[in-house]
Amino acid sequence: MKLSIFALLVTSAAAFAPSSVERSSTALNMDRRAAFGQIATAGAVLAGVPAIASADGSVSAATINRARGIYGDRIAGLSGAVASGDFKAIAEEKNAFILFNSGAYANNKAKKNAAVAQTNDIFKAIRSGDKAAVKSAYDTYVATNEIRALPTVSADDGQGYCNDYDFRVRSKAGAIYVR
Repeated sequence: MKLSIFALLVTSAAAFAPSSVERSSTALNMDRRAAFGQIATAGAVLAGVPAIASADGSVSAATINRARGIYGDRIAGLSGAVASGDFKAIAEEKNAFILFNSGAYANNKAKKNAAVAQTNDIFKAIRSGDKAAVKSAYDTYVATNEIRALPTVSADDGQGYCNDYDFRVRSKAGAIYVR
């Protein structure tokens, strides 16, 4: 896309470039075609320069709460699988652990490293096939990181969210009062 725009601008700049025929000069020794040619060339150069990335790794209380809510709920939902020894169900939610650790502790490297170590303990126990070790490691992880499931909210009990950008919209906590 950028290449085609660049080619179009270069072609239009060539069309406005002065020909070899001598023209009468203006006070600035430049005619309109030459000026538009230079403007088009400058525009083509600026269009070819990639935009400077300005992502700041936005970390706020809202993004931390979002990570705790979305991925914490998924981790809390594994309690039945942990109790029954369903290692496959726990392994399928590995990304929830990874995303929880990176999102909930984006500002605290020490807590993030501790949570990652606890996650590794859970999956080490899964690889060894020790049901009791998985339960112990999972319980420690949930308690240490204060993971709780989202509450079930109905429109009769109250309101769970207020706009479509809230992470609770399509969850069991996502109830809204509508008249």
